[in-house]
Amino acid sequence: MTVMIRTLRIFFFALALVLGGAAAPAFAQSDADFLAARTAFERGDRARLDALAPKLAGHILAPYVENWQLRLRIDAATDDEMRGFLARWPQTPIADRLRVEWLKALGKRARWVTFGTEYSPPAGDDVELACYGIQYRRQQDGEAALAAAKPLWFTGQTTPEACEPLFAALIAKGELTTDDRRARLRLATETGNVRLAQAIAAELPSGSRIAAREFSNVERNPARALENGDFRWNQPGGRDLALYALERAARNDAAGVRAAWVVQRVRLPVPDRLYGNARIAYHAARQLNPHAADWYRETEGATLSDAQQRAWRVRAALRAGAWSDVLAAIDAMPPPEAQDSAWRFWKARALAALGRSADAKEIYAALAGDFGFYGLLAAEALGKSVEPASAPLAPDADALQAFGARSAVRRVVKLTQLDMRTDAVREWLYVVRGLPDEGLLLAADYARRQGLYDRAINTAERTSSRHDFGLRYLMPFREQFAAAAREHGADEAMLFGIARQESRFVPDIASSAGAVGLMQLMPPTARWVAKQLNRADYRPSQISDVSINTQFGAFYFKYWLDRLERLPALAAAAYNAGPGRAQAWRNGAPLEGAIWVETIPFNETRDYVKKVLANAMFYARQLDQPHVPLGTRLGTVPPRGSGADAALAAAGG
Repeated sequence: MTVMIRTLRIFFFALALVLGGAAAPAFAQSDADFLAARTAFERGDRARLDALAPKLAGHILAPYVENWQLRLRIDAATDDEMRGFLARWPQTPIADRLRVEWLKALGKRARWVTFGTEYSPPAGDDVELACYGIQYRRQQDGEAALAAAKPLWFTGQTTPEACEPLFAALIAKGELTTDDRRARLRLATETGNVRLAQAIAAELPSGSRIAAREFSNVERNPARALENGDFRWNQPGGRDLALYALERAARNDAAGVRAAWVVQRVRLPVPDRLYGNARIAYHAARQLNPHAADWYRETEGATLSDAQQRAWRVRAALRAGAWSDVLAAIDAMPPPEAQDSAWRFWKARALAALGRSADAKEIYAALAGDFGFYGLLAAEALGKSVEPASAPLAPDADALQAFGARSAVRRVVKLTQLDMRTDAVREWLYVVRGLPDEGLLLAADYARRQGLYDRAINTAERTSSRHDFGLRYLMPFREQFAAAAREHGADEAMLFGIARQESRFVPDIASSAGAVGLMQLMPPTARWVAKQLNRADYRPSQISDVSINTQFGAFYFKYWLDRLERLPALAAAAYNAGPGRAQAWRNGAPLEGAIWVETIPFNETRDYVKKVLANAMFYARQLDQPHVPLGTRLGTVPPRGSGADAALAAAGG
């Protein structure tokens, strides 16, 4: 869906440029040529790209065309050509990305002299380039350089081909032990990377090796395989296969496989038993099983090396109301992890529940200066509300004009016009990185004036001491949002909060899943809403129209708000993940709203709901709405009700 929308948008844009014929301005024609050049690059059509390049020599995006030409012949380009481009476009995202691709090409061809001249470890997590860098250092420093590759081994993801000779050398030297290899087998299993897990297991020494036939027997029915217990319990490979069966079964139904696990785990050494206990507790917690907190207690003595496991230990304890377990789980986290605002807040709550109110207040006071979800809740715990102090910049016309005249900024504007949003964002990040607060606010204001609302918001959020909350919480398309709120009896602050999180107010944006527009409506959802509103005139091509998109989004949010106990957190979760899931997450006893939000199983939806509700608090202030504390908005989430189930059935959900 997204590709189709993008293709049509580009087609009609280019058509509009070309239809002007001879009367069309030169820049318009060159935009059409630029889009054609991009298509040639994406198709790998060097001849077509080379034919178009001379026409675009003076275009603001000419460096992109030259970059594409070099990318398509990166193995044949001379060193002088590559260095010339990098020298002409320093401190730009296209140059930095081209340098990475060039270095990889050099490493692949073992051109280590040139590689060494150009290489400096990048700031990102490019594992392939890191492995080529280690290969280079091995050429210079000998086998000692291999030590840097060992940490790269411990991942559940498939690693690039460039890393394989390093791992092979470490295995041959005994520096990647059999236990290290089994550890990665477990990581791959946890990640669901079955192919990698099986590949590692097949190459282990005898006794630890697991044959393809053994995996096949487990994969047919992991729960039954664990129940039958037909494993080589006296060998590492058999024990690993049993834990593999546990992982594969528990990720679907932890409670269902629990009985078989309890029977079989006594046959395992204590470290393996604790590991299995931790995995079943983790999956039970994510499945919102009420026994998960009890099962986590059976992991005492295990090392919970994964941040997600540690997080779900806290969440399981929260749902159980086990405040001493909440405190213990957070205290067991590595210090940097425990400093996350969520865990600081829940530690304070646990301390307060355990009678240590002075310690709790100290944490609340430090957290209350944060403008996010937990900062707002911390302020309310102290009986206060967050009072955001804006200090807007009043940039003069000359400063704005000078900023807009910068080549990089002009590229951002042009890339946005041509629907190359990812490239525009990369360019913008280079423009604003390292700027002081005043520079960030100037850039944000310029972006706002250009209609680049996403850039304006994200840039205003980067300030450290001087803030402009009018820029952080922009309200473009105010007339359409106000009309949609009135028409459907929806909270305008919530609608703005949703749109800010969904689209950053980019009206024609389309997600990878196919959601479109300010309120990110899926086409089937829009059709359903049109039917509910008796809009026989609705056509799918209208989905990104601002008035229709806001109207339909307001209706859809309010529809589920009314059927989900009028709790904004539930309605926001339904908006993001679907009402069926929001209902399914309402199992067990009534839960404090903040705990319900923290224990949403989907990372994306959990983060989304927190941000939408925090957004709504700031928008309510800008709209002069009566103050409603965040804790009140969250309320108490009761178990699922029949009313919402009936609405789901009626909506086909």
